[in-house]
Amino acid sequence: MITPINPPGNAAPGGHYSHGTVANGFVFVSGQLPITAAGEKLTQASFADQTRQVLANVANILQASGSGIDRLVQVRVYVDSSDNWPEFNAIYSQWAGASRPSRAVVPVGALHYGLKVEVEAVAVV
Repeated sequence: MITPINPPGNAAPGGHYSHGTVANGFVFVSGQLPITAAGEKLTQASFADQTRQVLANVANILQASGSGIDRLVQVRVYVDSSDNWPEFNAIYSQWAGASRPSRAVVPVGALHYGLKVEVEAVAVV
């Protein structure tokens, strides 16, 4: 069984996808941008504020899927510049706590809407 997850704490998906999909005991979290539940794109916010919003979005989807940060298996992070990696890592380590899933951080240049960070993840349900 495949179950789409679109929790009310996240803005409606901006395209033909679900924020998360539960299948075979895993939850696959689509790339999350710094967009509030009300749909506000945090384009003018600091990198730190954008990162906190993205991670809150991911955590909300994990929770709605019956999972959590402590059940993460893999995280992929896209940043607009490798200069932002240290700040992302500091905020992420506080958010993730003792959880240490495999992870990739990829500098990609400009992201959709001019945002600075996007995160996708896989976790066990």
